[in-house]
Amino acid sequence: MVKKAAIYTRVSKEEQHPENQLRQLKNFVELSKWQIYKVYVDKISGRVTDRPQFQQMLKDARMRKFDMLLVWSLDRFSREGIRNNLNYLERLKKQQVVFKSFTEPLIDTGQEGVWEIIFAILSWVAKREAIRISERTKAGLERARAQGKRLGRPKGSKDSKQRNKLNYYKRWSK
Repeated sequence: MVKKAAIYTRVSKEEQHPENQLRQLKNFVELSKWQIYKVYVDKISGRVTDRPQFQQMLKDARMRKFDMLLVWSLDRFSREGIRNNLNYLERLKKQQVVFKSFTEPLIDTGQEGVWEIIFAILSWVAKREAIRISERTKAGLERARAQGKRLGRPKGSKDSKQRNKLNYYKRWSK
């Protein structure tokens, strides 16, 4: 029986491309003599739980559509922290789906070892990094406001009606 692998990739922004991850992940699966079941790609922050392709991947895992989930790295899988990440792994394990990180070979639930410790540490690091990115962004916006720069899109932009409905301009012009 040919074993099936799913690939999950994530980039943080719509304009970013996951091709760097995908090329090597697909090659790894092929060299391992596994069949690629499906490639799941999200273009959204890893701090968000409700990522469409991530949720579909979990649903497919529940239905036992694949035997292994391969990710580029833990921070590409999720930046939700230790508790959530371990919960995801437990769900995959319950469905007998092996979790492998391509760039972190010690994270391989198919092999006994120290993966749990490494996984917990890297989950914490990924969440801390997400927090630091957010803090740097807020500091940059604060500096720009202090310098008198106007942030956001101009009032005449194509989504201004939607933004007006959401009181976007009132919130950010304070």
